[in-house]
Amino acid sequence: MQQARRHLLEQGVVLPSALDDRLARSWQRSWNAGLAPDSRGEGQGPVTGPSFARLLQRNAQLLAFARPVMDFIYRQVRGHHSMLVLADAHSTLMHTVGDDGFLDQAQRVALRCGESWHERERGTNAIGTAVAERTALQVRAGEHYLAQNGFLHCSAAPVFTAQGEVAGVIDISGDAFASQPHALVLANSAARMVENSWLKSRYPEHVRIHLHPQAEGLDTPAEGIVVLTTEGVLVGGNPEGMRMLGLSTGDCFSLRLEDRLQHRLAKLLAQAGKLPQALYLPDGERLHMRVHRPEPRVLRPAPRARPNQPASAPSRPATGASPVAAPEGPDALARCDTGDSLWQRAARQARRLLHTPVPLLILGESGVGKEVFARACHDSGPRAGQPFVAINCAAIPESLIEAELFGYAPGAYTGAQRSGSPGRIREADGGTLFLDEIGHMPVLLQTRLLRVLQERQVTPLGGGPPAGVDFALMSATHAALDEAVADGRFRRDLYYRINGFALRLPALRERSDFDALALRILRGFMGPGEADEAQGPADAPGAGKACEGAGALPVAPDLLAALRRYDWPGNVRQLSSVLQTACALREPHEAFIGWQHLADDVREALRRHEPGLAGAGVEGVGYDTAAAATTHPVAKERAAAGAWQPGPDTGSLKQLSHQVLQRTLQTVNGNVSEAARRLGISRQTVYRRLRSAS
Repeated sequence: MQQARRHLLEQGVVLPSALDDRLARSWQRSWNAGLAPDSRGEGQGPVTGPSFARLLQRNAQLLAFARPVMDFIYRQVRGHHSMLVLADAHSTLMHTVGDDGFLDQAQRVALRCGESWHERERGTNAIGTAVAERTALQVRAGEHYLAQNGFLHCSAAPVFTAQGEVAGVIDISGDAFASQPHALVLANSAARMVENSWLKSRYPEHVRIHLHPQAEGLDTPAEGIVVLTTEGVLVGGNPEGMRMLGLSTGDCFSLRLEDRLQHRLAKLLAQAGKLPQALYLPDGERLHMRVHRPEPRVLRPAPRARPNQPASAPSRPATGASPVAAPEGPDALARCDTGDSLWQRAARQARRLLHTPVPLLILGESGVGKEVFARACHDSGPRAGQPFVAINCAAIPESLIEAELFGYAPGAYTGAQRSGSPGRIREADGGTLFLDEIGHMPVLLQTRLLRVLQERQVTPLGGGPPAGVDFALMSATHAALDEAVADGRFRRDLYYRINGFALRLPALRERSDFDALALRILRGFMGPGEADEAQGPADAPGAGKACEGAGALPVAPDLLAALRRYDWPGNVRQLSSVLQTACALREPHEAFIGWQHLADDVREALRRHEPGLAGAGVEGVGYDTAAAATTHPVAKERAAAGAWQPGPDTGSLKQLSHQVLQRTLQTVNGNVSEAARRLGISRQTVYRRLRSAS
């Protein structure tokens, strides 16, 4: 080891074959980070006080499941001059238990709670290197990068989430005892026990499949577990279960497991609660299986830390928090639903992920409503009520985006605020960070963002201590990020970090809910009385979900047909702009939006898509009142009922409207409420039209 150190100091590279490949890579990373082997590696200093309390809150579930396991393991190694350590995903120590004599010795090298053992601060060590390499390993004596840690012998194993992210590390450190093979086995077993207990508690409303080559191996730390939705889509699993079935983390939330196993979900569910059954994989391998059905939807709070520990139940949802009972009534996503099946599919997919740490990547053309969708996801999830911070990466000048995102220290640059700025990412702490048009982020800043997403810490521009952040991540783009990755314009590792699950919002021309969507938009631009008219009776069936029964669109029929057929390159944003302009140009006495209420460029665009309208002026594209009387939903209904029949001298649309109203009032003997119900408008609208006609 001395020769290896000398070679590193002289040549700047690790001596070939001097170390295990994983440790050799770690030594090289430590050297490249500028860490001297003879330094003390003091790093940024310990996390203390409120910051440490927040750290424990963010990891409350991991702590709750790990402590009992660590107590059990410690009873097996007590008296061997050693200690057990639990660190978070960033290698910061959160909990320790061990022999007093060794704990005192460990204090001298900062092996204590609140200290970071990340490789960049401590060099090669079991905790930090297990996180970096994503595998269980040992680091013995002189294999530690820093010479001062040469008395340590450490065995560590990472704890993984159901989606394959590192959640933390369990480490056994001590004298030569901790370098024995059985110490690594104990650390690895402890990590598997924590994963399995956490997994079983985390997904009570999902299908859970337990697997092992031997029936007796079920319900042991060696079993494999995979979790499915009730539709059979893979949610995740422990590492052993994913390995047994040949699955990868990229399969989560996208693969229907029955397609891989060639077993119908109904057949698997039929085995629930029974004795272990044989499961034959496509390659002929035989596994033993036990299936657990989902439990009824109930409020299942996350397990709390022991009262005598500084950790407490989170005051806001932590990453990966357990599902809680859904609020009464429709959530924000349901309120945005106007009936399109493609949009509903995207909403269903997103809703299943809101209680998980999986980042969402929202795809779709410009103007389809990606930010509106992201905000609805936030308001429908466990972080509702916390900040929703939206950053348009294409709208911020490249010279300012770094300071805007990461904040800056006082006096960091000319023109900066005297007091500095925390940055938009820190503003999202506890809530949701939405990165719109992330494909436009400069490549150099992609590296900084990746580090923030990996370490959940932000270092402001101009220096200063890093600040921990906890947020759900959503991103959006209209660009093809995979092509940007291939061209070198977007970092591959950042792409995989933000693309936990990609969903696509349909373009407006692909949607089947044009009328209902347009009606919703119009309600936002109309006055109260006009909105009532468009909305129809409050108890109309399907109000807000589809146009039927929700009131007729106050748009001239031939114009409405043209709007439906238009391809809308600007999507919902363009439709909203057109309708807003039309509402502004519409006179109070005009009952419908017509061609004369459109901007010139919009009329020209619609003409090009409408046969027979090319070259027509505003008058040429007005609609025939008799045709309106037979095609508009309200008039059509009244005509079918025999209330009146349009004729060649029926008159203007305003006169038609008044005739319909008068005849309906005569039919119901002057009952305004009944007339309003039959016409699909409000009582206030009836009174307003009677006043305008008098």
